[in-house]
Amino acid sequence: MRWADKTDYDTLGQLMFEAIHAEPSPYSEAERRAWRSEPYIGSDWHERLSSQRVLIAEEDGVQVGFLTLKPGDYVDLGYILPRARGRGWFRKLAERIETEARTMGETRLHTHASLAAEAPFKALGYSVTEREVVGLGGESLRRAAMEKRL
Repeated sequence: MRWADKTDYDTLGQLMFEAIHAEPSPYSEAERRAWRSEPYIGSDWHERLSSQRVLIAEEDGVQVGFLTLKPGDYVDLGYILPRARGRGWFRKLAERIETEARTMGETRLHTHASLAAEAPFKALGYSVTEREVVGLGGESLRRAAMEKRL
């Protein structure tokens, strides 16, 4: 694992897109298309990531997942490619992000987890604080607000 720099950002946008559109998914094809119809690239995406701590998982020099921590206590983005799932990457990334948050003096972490990410967050000790529905592109995507005390 390593911390990202700006040269990683477009690749991470593609990774995120692939993870969202992978099967099986708790979201329909229409919901996934509304969530992200094309990979993130460019200056707005770079600005979003450059304002966060971005931790990358790699296998054989290839990026297979990432997790981000916004200033404060918010886990913003977390994606693992389908071919790398089930290998403990999400847990490894999350534990490192927790260590980083503690170093920064945080006492809790919170996130908005997709239906696909809810179980992995629960396995790490996060609890659901609220069920939400977010409207995107004419679709209603379900997610969970979650938090963990550090």
